[in-house]
Amino acid sequence: MSAPITGEPAGGEPIMGGPLGRGPSAGTPDGPSIKAPAGERAGGGSTEDEQAAGGRLRFGYGTNGFANHRLDEALTVIAELGYEGVALTLDHDHVDPFAPDVAKQVGRAADRLRDLGLGVVVETGARYLLDAWRKHAPTLLHDDRGRRLEFLRRACDIGADLGAEAVSFWAGVRPDDVDPDTAWKRLVDGVAEVLGYARTKVGFEPEPGMLVQDIADWRRLRHDLGDPAELGITLDIGHCRCLEDLGVPECVLAVREHLVNVQIDDMRRGVHEHLEFGEGEIDFPPVLRALREADYRGLVAVELPRHSHAAPDVARRSIDFLRGAAAE
Repeated sequence: MSAPITGEPAGGEPIMGGPLGRGPSAGTPDGPSIKAPAGERAGGGSTEDEQAAGGRLRFGYGTNGFANHRLDEALTVIAELGYEGVALTLDHDHVDPFAPDVAKQVGRAADRLRDLGLGVVVETGARYLLDAWRKHAPTLLHDDRGRRLEFLRRACDIGADLGAEAVSFWAGVRPDDVDPDTAWKRLVDGVAEVLGYARTKVGFEPEPGMLVQDIADWRRLRHDLGDPAELGITLDIGHCRCLEDLGVPECVLAVREHLVNVQIDDMRRGVHEHLEFGEGEIDFPPVLRALREADYRGLVAVELPRHSHAAPDVARRSIDFLRGAAAE
C-alpha cells in the first residue's frame, strides 16, 4: 500500500421457514412484485451509438444517503431526479431484515421499484443493525459471527425477491483478539457459505481498513475460494483513489470481468472519507470512460452515507455532475 489510511471503515433462524417470496405476502396474491429485467425498465434501453461506444452508464443513488427519508419518499425523489436505480442498504428505517413484517416491507419495496422503473442492488453495510453497542459487529471474523451469516442469508433472500442485480457485502475489521490466520479462515468459510446460498450475483467489496481492503486482497480471497465464477467484485471508485497503487481508471479495467456492482464518490489519497464530486482528487471523465470500455452494464450508484441531512440537494448535484462528466 502506498499511503496510510485515515478515517473509519464504511459501512440463526430462516425467515418464515425459508427465503422470502416463496409464499404469499402483502401487495399481490402471489408474493412481492418483481421488477422488470434491466432491458424492460423505463430508461433501460440504449441506442446503437451508445452500444458502439461501450454501453450507456446507468446511475443510481444509495439509500444510506437518504437515512432521514421514508423509503417510499426516498425512492420517489431518486427517480424524479433521473436516477435509474438504487443501492438499497438494509437497515432499521428502510427495509429491516429482522422485522416481523419484513415480507410486507419487501413486497412494498418491490412494487415501488417496479412502478418507478428503478433497478436495485442490495447493500449490507448498515451500522448498529446487528448489535446496539458495536457499529458493524459481528462480522464474519468474530467469534459470534452467526448473526452476520444469518443477516447475509436474509439479504440474499431479499435480493432474490426484489430481483436485485447484486447483493454486496464486505469482510469487516479483524478483531484484536482474533489472530490473522483464524480471521482469514473464518472469512473464506463465511464467503463460501454465502456463495452457496445466494440466488443473485454476489459482489464482495474491498473496504479500507478491513481484512480485505484492496483489489489484491480480493484476488487472494477469490483464489482461496477456488476462483468461483459466482464471486464478483463491488468496486467503490473512491476507495481506488484512497489506497490502490493503480490509477482509478486502471483499477476499473483490471477487474472488468468481475464487476457486478459499482459505487461512486470522490475521495482523497490516504483518507477514507466519502466526498461529494469535486471535493476530492478524482478526475471522473476518464473513470466513466473506463466503465464504458469495460462494457459494465450494472448500476453506478452514488455512495454518500453521511449526507442524509441534505439528501435531495446532494443527489441533484450528483446526477448533474455525473451527466456532465459522462458527456466529456
